[in-house]
Amino acid sequence: MRKIRITTTLFVLLCCIGTKATDEKLYDYNIINDSAEIIPTEVSTSLDSLLNDWYLNNTSITNCNKEFSLITYPDSIYIDRLQRLPYVMEMPFNNLVRNFINFYANKPTQVAFMLGIGEQYYFPIFEHALEAQNIPIELKYLPVIESALNPKALSRAGARGLWQFMIGTGRFYGLEINSLVDERCDPVKSTQAAARYLKDLYDIYQDWHLVIAAYNCGPGNVNKAIKRAGGKRNYWEIYPYLPRETRSYVPIFIAANYIMNYYEEHNICPITPSIQTVTDTVMTNQRIHLKQISEVLQIPIEELRSLNPQYKHDLIPANDKKHYAVVLPLKQVNAYIDKNAEILAFQADQLTSQTAVAKIAEADLSTATVHRVRSGDTLSGIAKKYRVSVAQLKKWNHLSGTTIRIGQKLRICR
Repeated sequence: MRKIRITTTLFVLLCCIGTKATDEKLYDYNIINDSAEIIPTEVSTSLDSLLNDWYLNNTSITNCNKEFSLITYPDSIYIDRLQRLPYVMEMPFNNLVRNFINFYANKPTQVAFMLGIGEQYYFPIFEHALEAQNIPIELKYLPVIESALNPKALSRAGARGLWQFMIGTGRFYGLEINSLVDERCDPVKSTQAAARYLKDLYDIYQDWHLVIAAYNCGPGNVNKAIKRAGGKRNYWEIYPYLPRETRSYVPIFIAANYIMNYYEEHNICPITPSIQTVTDTVMTNQRIHLKQISEVLQIPIEELRSLNPQYKHDLIPANDKKHYAVVLPLKQVNAYIDKNAEILAFQADQLTSQTAVAKIAEADLSTATVHRVRSGDTLSGIAKKYRVSVAQLKKWNHLSGTTIRIGQKLRICR
């Protein structure tokens, strides 16, 4: 048995929190060509949503005069190309991989967008975090199939962000998730968390295909598949025993790696984003609304939201113990520092103010109903008659006890 370099406690926790909803009732499947081949709806939905994404609608195509047409190659070509990739991870080929390559090749606009925004913005972030954990750089394409590089992607099972963390997994790896902030959507912090998670999974399985499978369905389901396969620890041998979605996960990951490297051979050109992808980060512990920054620095609010997707309501919370990151176009960083006081003051009452002390309204005694006490009246009886409480009667009339006298006037405020 292979030596496991991970604590028992961590292993149990990973098995409990790592699963991203494997109940097949949560998924619809698009079956193509092979009855065993399925494209999870979340993959198709993420890709299709790019057509309405703000980034995609604010881009320009550069250096591309090709007219798209679906191009297919003999299997030997795909095999050769995959084998030429400078990877540690194995990239085997089969009919599933071929059909998933065609799936991506037939979505040129979405692939072109992912190439452009990935190379200019996201992939360097991914590479830095993966390198820090000394794990394969090719894992940078995992978010291509997880979220189509949409930092706000949300699955029906509740997984969110570029790396599609569930809440429990995200918090386990140190991500803040509350009503204002969801760091599963933070490109830098979520990537650092994902790299640690992938490293932990490799310490368990010592096999990157099993790691990718466990990332999708959780270590518990992979362990069950290994047991049902008689202890075999090869992805393709435990394939029939995995949840249906996970059976496609490694083949579609291989296909994503192929298309992101050989897009030119399929007449696909990267779309270069027209928004700023050269950015810098400032830190703050003050309560700031993104609209304050947008209006003072004249940065489109949608651009700020895209650069800071972790702030669910455009509001950065105040926190004496923690500073929050604000990502800005590089050319605006100095302006932010110079105009910080102006930014904080801009429409502060409307955008960032909170009620510190709530003043309880007093009843208007000038419009009160007056009840003259008669023989036999009691405070409880009068309160019942006017549908108020005895305590209210006493307060409105400055009574310390329950004694009243005939002819006394009592005010009833309603």
